[in-house]
Amino acid sequence: MFAYTIRRLLMLIPVLLGMSLIVFFLIRAIPGDPAQVILGQQATQEAIEALNKKLGLDQPWYIQYVEYLRGLLTGDLGESIRTNSPISGEIWPYLAATIELSFIAMLIAIVVGVNAGIISAWFQNSWFDYTAMVFALVGVSMPIFWLGLMEQWIFAINLDWLPSTGRESVRDPVEAVTHLYLVDTLINGRTDQFVEVLKHLILPGVALGTIPMAIIARMTRSSMLEVMRSDYIRTARAKGMKMFWVVYKHSLKNAVIPVLTVIGLQMGLLLGGAILTETIFGWPGIGRYIYDAIGYRDYPVIQSGILIVAFIFVMINLIVDLLYAAVDPRIKYN
Repeated sequence: MFAYTIRRLLMLIPVLLGMSLIVFFLIRAIPGDPAQVILGQQATQEAIEALNKKLGLDQPWYIQYVEYLRGLLTGDLGESIRTNSPISGEIWPYLAATIELSFIAMLIAIVVGVNAGIISAWFQNSWFDYTAMVFALVGVSMPIFWLGLMEQWIFAINLDWLPSTGRESVRDPVEAVTHLYLVDTLINGRTDQFVEVLKHLILPGVALGTIPMAIIARMTRSSMLEVMRSDYIRTARAKGMKMFWVVYKHSLKNAVIPVLTVIGLQMGLLLGGAILTETIFGWPGIGRYIYDAIGYRDYPVIQSGILIVAFIFVMINLIVDLLYAAVDPRIKYN
């Protein structure tokens, strides 16, 4: 497995190189001049040319790309055109916010989706099975922006149970250590802040986790039904084993491989596709960070942000592949 892991890690190099090249060309196809956006419509041509020269945007594309790669090899993501700050220093708080939100969303999706799928397969063609699959179909079809707005209207405005926007209480901000606020509140020994941060995570977490939850539930049900028709499951039931242990000990272990695949893909998609949720709930995540950078034609930020998300996505897929062997001893990576 060690050799397989090394090979997969080495495969990251051409993947990320190709991704950086594609992003490099695509963002330069966006209409508009970064210098023009920064200086405004009333800027003179001389001022625009001077700023382009200062930013290195007057150089040929291949020189700009080589300079960008040179910076990556040394761990330098460049400087933001908009803020003039090193990207490596300012991107982590945004990435940490998205990681925390995606983790909570996926935790909700896994706990609810897997158990809903198991119970639906256990009681196939029952009222619970039909109800759960209808909700799963609705969950897949429901637009995130509509669900987010409905959550705010019901639970934040009408019932006043949960906060509608932000990561923390404005009156009692979290003292950032890792910028993962749930972790920071525990490090600081502030259980009251932990509860407050958790409240801020519930609405966006449910909104972001609804689609993965529905997909995981449907996949779990389908995979469990296939396994539960196997001979060894019928044998276990014939021996008098309780149905709970048959389902959760034997069936689930052999049905989890396709479910793990879906979980890995959905986790990667959450990291890069949380922009709607982050916009609705005022969440300062990586999605909004990249979106704002697109508006300002901030090329270094866009390139670095997308590359980091792509790297995390590929690493999640690698972890899922390694989990296959841990879950199923029949899978060997030689």
